[in-house]
Amino acid sequence: MSNRNRVIRFLLLLTIFSLGAAGTFAQKGQKEKEKTAADYPQAKPLLWEPVNISGQDLFNGPGGTQMKPNLSNITFIEEDKSGHNKKYRIKDGSGREWVAKLGDEAQPETVAVRLLYGLGYKTEINYLVPSITIPGKGTFKNVRLEARPAGVKRLDEWKWGDNPFVGTNQLQGLKIMMVFLTNYDLLDMQNKVLYVKGPNGGELDYVISDLGSTIGKFGNNNLPIFFRLGRKTNDPEAWSKAGFIKGVENGQLKMDYTGGKSRGIMENITVEQGRWLYNRLSRFDDRQIEDAFRAANYSPQDVKLLTRAAKERISALGEATKTASQADAKY
Repeated sequence: MSNRNRVIRFLLLLTIFSLGAAGTFAQKGQKEKEKTAADYPQAKPLLWEPVNISGQDLFNGPGGTQMKPNLSNITFIEEDKSGHNKKYRIKDGSGREWVAKLGDEAQPETVAVRLLYGLGYKTEINYLVPSITIPGKGTFKNVRLEARPAGVKRLDEWKWGDNPFVGTNQLQGLKIMMVFLTNYDLLDMQNKVLYVKGPNGGELDYVISDLGSTIGKFGNNNLPIFFRLGRKTNDPEAWSKAGFIKGVENGQLKMDYTGGKSRGIMENITVEQGRWLYNRLSRFDDRQIEDAFRAANYSPQDVKLLTRAAKERISALGEATKTASQADAKY
């Protein structure tokens, strides 16, 4: 083969490779392009909506009995690399897909979802299964299964300081609930917008997708790096002793919160906004609160301890906000 033909052949192969690589990169870029809330301008944004709190099922949570996972036949799909905890994407016996989360965050996240759902906040759908065998991976105890419904699109993250609900009772109430639950991981990356298509059009549900860093205690201080010292998750004894509200100053609640990554979030929460939340939390009866902890497979002793601690927090919020008007402000 002449040198001229070799050059032509080389250039032809180089061109084919370049075009193929460009197409691959284009497809990859298109695949990685994340949809955002802005892509659904007609959808209604929702963080919270009114519910009959006394009628909420805090044992089965937002999925009710209809969405309970069918453990008769589990199929492993892939490992989920997101977050710090070991997670697997699986399919159950009914063909539904779930993300199985292992480790200490599984139980508290199950509780947190149920308490928020009970109040009317938008949440993911999850269940705690005491035991599950995932083919090729093993048998695990106390695993949280979070649903991945086919009709729900996972969009971008939402920010605590920039969202459609800034300044509203519902957002401020959610912040108070983060202290109530001792959630020390309030990074924006833990928040997710879900597009849900319903019979009356689409809606954008603003949820906290990761609520595992709860039911424990905050760190010991607010110093850079050192604020992590002492913090715990999934520790009923620590949660029962953790602080909640320090007091009231100039008409604002002072939350007993430490967290170097989330400074400023707990500022400017008014007594009236705290009362808005109390008027809803106080509608839970003892059985509902117990159900939230029983759903996470805590022992009977821990359920009793955690229920008492939850009721004490509700009472503390009521006491701190008793000077506020009993009438709710606009949502």
